[in-house]
Amino acid sequence: MLRQRFVLDTTALTDLQTRERMGSDGICEGMKGVLNLIASSRLNLGISCYVPFPSVYKELHEFAQNNNCDADVIAKIDTWLVKKAPDRYNVQIPSKVFHEYVSHMRERINKGMVIAEETIWDASTECLLTDTKAETKKDIGFDIEKRVIGGHIGKFRNKYRSALRYGILDSAPDIDVLILAKELDAAVVASDFGIQKWAEELGVRFVPANTFPMILQEYLKHARSSDIAPSENE
Repeated sequence: MLRQRFVLDTTALTDLQTRERMGSDGICEGMKGVLNLIASSRLNLGISCYVPFPSVYKELHEFAQNNNCDADVIAKIDTWLVKKAPDRYNVQIPSKVFHEYVSHMRERINKGMVIAEETIWDASTECLLTDTKAETKKDIGFDIEKRVIGGHIGKFRNKYRSALRYGILDSAPDIDVLILAKELDAAVVASDFGIQKWAEELGVRFVPANTFPMILQEYLKHARSSDIAPSENE
């Protein structure tokens, strides 16, 4: 059997849909359930699951601690996930991908600018048309902020986030995941559309986080019914 390698994004262990499909009660139980499957796959099939060090490894630790997960979850992260720093100097990225990413980011920035301009116009127009009952200048500012500006800011944030963040690589850990997967010729596990999009551009196999536990379960089920020896290599 060809040995499988996976590189995990933080969302591979924290995805809500994954927890729901596994029937886990909370975030800590969900993380523990996936890590238990990873442990069984490692021991029985020699499957290796990597996390970029220190970026994603640190994120997972902080996530577990912030959600008050017990020491068992931390121990499983340290034991069953292979920590490796991506080789940022020697892994080669095609210039075409870099060119497309810059063009993609420019397009997104322009979209964000248009959304900002529209929000300013909408808020300004509504302020001019607002019939306020305030008696002082200070009260007018508070009244407009409460009734007009606050709502527009909320809408702006949602639209801006959607325009600029959806489908892009917006953090160093995201890039580390792709570099390490490229380096190891491994599959990426995540629920991040930006990682998925650019994994496809790089020719890296992508596994959605919510299907990853089922893939491991399927491997283990067939391993028990056949004579598959675990790999001696890491």
